[in-house]
Amino acid sequence: MAEDQSTGRGAASAPPAVAMRGITKRFPGVVANDGVEFEAAAGEVHALLGENGAGKSTLSNILTGLYRPDEGEILLHGRAVHFAAPRDALDAGIGMVHQHFRLVEPFTVAENVVLGDHRGEGRSFRIHPRKIERRVGEISQRYGLQVDPRARIWQLSLGEQQRVEILKTLYRDARVLILDEPTAVLTPQEADVLFETLRGMAAEGRTVIFISHKLNEVKAVADRVTVLRAGKAIATVSTADATPRSLAALMVGRELRAPSADEQRRRPGEAVLEVARVSVEGDRGATAVRDVSLRVRGAEIVAIAGVAGNGQRELAEAVAGIRQPSAGSIRAAGRRIDGDPRSAIAAGVAYVPEDRLGTGVAPSLSIASNLVLKSYRKPPASQGPLLRLRKIRDLAIDLIRRHRIAAPGPDAQARQLSGGNLQKIVLAREFSGHPSLLVAASPTRGLDVGAIETVHGYLQEAAEAGVGVLLISEDLDEILALADRIVVMYEGRILGELAAGEADVEEIGLLMAGGHDARTD
Repeated sequence: MAEDQSTGRGAASAPPAVAMRGITKRFPGVVANDGVEFEAAAGEVHALLGENGAGKSTLSNILTGLYRPDEGEILLHGRAVHFAAPRDALDAGIGMVHQHFRLVEPFTVAENVVLGDHRGEGRSFRIHPRKIERRVGEISQRYGLQVDPRARIWQLSLGEQQRVEILKTLYRDARVLILDEPTAVLTPQEADVLFETLRGMAAEGRTVIFISHKLNEVKAVADRVTVLRAGKAIATVSTADATPRSLAALMVGRELRAPSADEQRRRPGEAVLEVARVSVEGDRGATAVRDVSLRVRGAEIVAIAGVAGNGQRELAEAVAGIRQPSAGSIRAAGRRIDGDPRSAIAAGVAYVPEDRLGTGVAPSLSIASNLVLKSYRKPPASQGPLLRLRKIRDLAIDLIRRHRIAAPGPDAQARQLSGGNLQKIVLAREFSGHPSLLVAASPTRGLDVGAIETVHGYLQEAAEAGVGVLLISEDLDEILALADRIVVMYEGRILGELAAGEADVEEIGLLMAGGHDARTD
């Protein structure tokens, strides 16, 4: 059983609100949960931490009735329960807010909240919209989840959509609430409001299970933390007795490297990227990037902060030559890039896209083929019109070894690898081209703390080697740890630019929410 060093704020002599005893779940070739012991008390916020593949999602899916355990049992307030389907878990008072929202965009907030509620208004063919809207409004007011019940989902920000997902669980009077990476789409101010809401729920006697990769957030909101590693529960500790570094060490089984002071002493060189008054159209025809100008110099990390959907992806794709600007100019190493990926590659632009599986790699191709996707026309990968397959394989073996990619071999399909190893493939390929500019879009999204450390090391090493880095991230902790300069985008525009050493989290958060325009200072 995991070491339990503390009971949380709501723990007492009464049985825990949730107890999972000896939970084991096997899939072909892997034991996802291996005799896991986990419990959370009524009235506490309990964080669940672990690397990708540690078993967090499987444990959550068992608790919400999506999977059935092969061994072990679930107890609610001391009584054994058996869930044959997710509806059974909902009926037992367990609700989950998933990282990727499950909302119907054309429907209103109230319609989404009642959708699928077979116990309340949703069970009848006669729906009373105004009654539902009043009830949703009352709940939103009570918990500080401000949202218009009559607004349609497509009209809401991502932060507001998350509130709708939470309202769905509260409308059903869930006593156990599971949140999976809940701050991924929030500004710092929105995250603070969410934390207040979660603590308010716990104060009412509800149980909140908080799944996150952001260790500082876990410290800020949780009473206790259970750490999973390789399918086992390693420890349960009080957040008051833990530090982010100690939690990270529990997750990965070793101490993580602290950034050295020398990494912050780079001297920027000449400009390797110049973006001048660029506008870019989005996928739906609207202008996603509006009159943006910025510069990145060699040996400099410039980070673009902002909530997802404010033009960052379109700007990154324009710099990488994938998307044609509708106005303005982009120059890399003095060469103009106009929606032509080959010109960007020729100018020394490397690109790490946010969708590593859909855009970064070709999943059905071998690891070796993925590693030479940008260089197969040049020696040693080819000789004239002919590919040199043995040379490509030897190159792949060397890159797999140097970049410590955990893979069966160069001939394995890329789809077989974990997210962290897929990202290593992308980084190994991009760095092997000796770039002058690296565009990294959300390079650590969805990665565990060990893989994040590796990716951060890549970015630092690139800057130390004189490469200019344009980092696009929604993780402020990541930005503050890596960036020399921080640029904030909101609704396609740059609202402010700050030196990293002078950056204030509150000011950045205001800019991310469009509440302050630093260009007018």
